[in-house]
Amino acid sequence: MKSKRSKLDTRVLYDFDRAMGYGLVAGIDEAGRGPLFGPVCVAIAIMPKNSYIDGVNDSKKLSEAKREDLYEKIIDSAIEYHAVMIDNETIDRINILNATKQGMCECIDSMHTRPDIILIDAVKIDRPNTHSIIKGDATSYAIACASIIAKVTRDRYIRSIADEYEGYNLAQNKGYGTKDHILAVKKYGPSKMHRMSFLKNILGEK
Repeated sequence: MKSKRSKLDTRVLYDFDRAMGYGLVAGIDEAGRGPLFGPVCVAIAIMPKNSYIDGVNDSKKLSEAKREDLYEKIIDSAIEYHAVMIDNETIDRINILNATKQGMCECIDSMHTRPDIILIDAVKIDRPNTHSIIKGDATSYAIACASIIAKVTRDRYIRSIADEYEGYNLAQNKGYGTKDHILAVKKYGPSKMHRMSFLKNILGEK
């Protein structure tokens, strides 16, 4: 049974987008800005104006099983969606914020459908018809949908390569800096997919 709180949260997000008065609303969000390992994933979603998928919310508030279930419903319902991953080498070269912005621009450029407005979680980019919203993934329905797409896409990818990087427990920590992951980096050293710019304090580099 779905909780009343879940239904309320989704309705508030949905009503926020509708109240903006635009026809097609796109949402953009990312997953994986904080991990020590792997890419950051950015996703965009354009949902139909009458689309209402109960349970949609900030992906961080949802269980993995719930995100997986909502992901399938979102991509089935979306007018258009796209996800891109920006690799760890790019993150090290231009920093995580600029890598995230690059992913957002690539998402926008990939779309065939042109929305009336593009809502972005927190980050500002120099593109027309974009609007940054602080805590957007907990405010906007379209951003929350993109948040779920980004999170599920990245998590699936990390799980798919976890066996290639045995010892870091990636299937469980998804590359985030958990205690076991940090201990593994100190024991085995970083892999080719670790973000070296994120490891300086852990490895004692200056």
